[in-house]
Amino acid sequence: MLAYSKFCTIFAGMKPAQIFRQYIWIINTLGAYRRLTFEQLSAKWQQDGVADGNPLQRSSFNRHRDAILDMFGIVIDCDKKTYQYFISNREVLSDDSIERWLFSTLTVHGMLADSAAVKERVVLESAPAGEQYLDTIIRAIKTNHRLLIGYKKFEAEGYEKVVSPYALKLFRQRWYLLASLDDGNRTKGQTLCEVFRIYALDRMTTAQLTDDTFTMPADFSAQAYFAEYFGVLTNDTPLAHVVVRAHKWMPNYLRTLPLHHSQRELEATPDYTDFAYDIRPTSDFLGELLRHSDGIEVLEPLELREKMRQMIAETLKRY
Repeated sequence: MLAYSKFCTIFAGMKPAQIFRQYIWIINTLGAYRRLTFEQLSAKWQQDGVADGNPLQRSSFNRHRDAILDMFGIVIDCDKKTYQYFISNREVLSDDSIERWLFSTLTVHGMLADSAAVKERVVLESAPAGEQYLDTIIRAIKTNHRLLIGYKKFEAEGYEKVVSPYALKLFRQRWYLLASLDDGNRTKGQTLCEVFRIYALDRMTTAQLTDDTFTMPADFSAQAYFAEYFGVLTNDTPLAHVVVRAHKWMPNYLRTLPLHHSQRELEATPDYTDFAYDIRPTSDFLGELLRHSDGIEVLEPLELREKMRQMIAETLKRY
C-alpha cells in the first residue's frame, strides 16, 4: 500500500510525472537489453531523448535505482566483473502484485502523455468504480484504524457499520474491501470466511476513519486468503480438482491468460486441450466458465459438470 500512496502523491505535479517516465524507460530498456554498462545505458538515454537529449548523470541514475526499488520492488544490480547493470528479480514483473499493476498503469500513462495523437487511438475500459474512497481506506489499512462505512446493496436498505479493513482487491473494474467486524480473531470452529466480509466500494455511501484501532495478525496474507478462489466471492465451498476441456480457440486463450494460478495443462490434441485447476469453484469461477461456455467443457468433478449443465439449461429457458 506504500507504493500506491507514493503513486498518488507523486502524480500531483508534472515534473514528478516526467521523472516517472524516466523510471519506466530505465526498467524497459534493461528489460529489453538484459545487461548494459552505465555508458551504454547513458548513450541510449541520449539517443532516445529521454531528458531532452541531456546525458544521464550517474548520481541521477543511482537515485532512480533507489526509487525504482522502493516504488516497484525492482532490483537493479551491477555485475562487479563486467560493470553491467541488470534486473535481478525479473519475476516481480510477472506476478499480480500492486507493484506490477502500478508499473503497467504508469507505462501506459507515460506513453499517452508523450503523444496527444495516440490518445485518440487507444480505447480503454472504464475506470474502476468506487475510487473516491481509496485514499481513506488505504490510510485505514496503513494505520490499522477501523472504518465507519455506509453501505447499500442493490435493492436493499442502506446501513452503517464499523469494520476492520484488511485488504483491497480489484476485480472486474470494481474495487472490493476485505474486512472483519472485529479484530479478525476466530472462535473455535469458525473459518476465515465466516470472519471476513467483502464490500464493493461502488456500493459504499461513506467511508470515515474512526479513532479505534485493531490488531492485524502477523501471519495474515491477502494473497494467501484469495489463493484458492477466482474473483472476490469467498465462502466455504470445498476445494476441488477441476478439469476442463478447451475447444476451438480456447486452448491458446488459456495458455496466454490462465484462469487461475493453479492452472496446469494435462493433454493437448488437435481438437482440444485439457486443463486442471485446484480451486474452490464459487459462483465467480462458474460465471467465468459460463462466459466461455462455447469453448469450455467441465469434465471433473461430475457434480460440478452437472451443476454447469443445469445453469446452462436455465439460461436456455430465457431464450
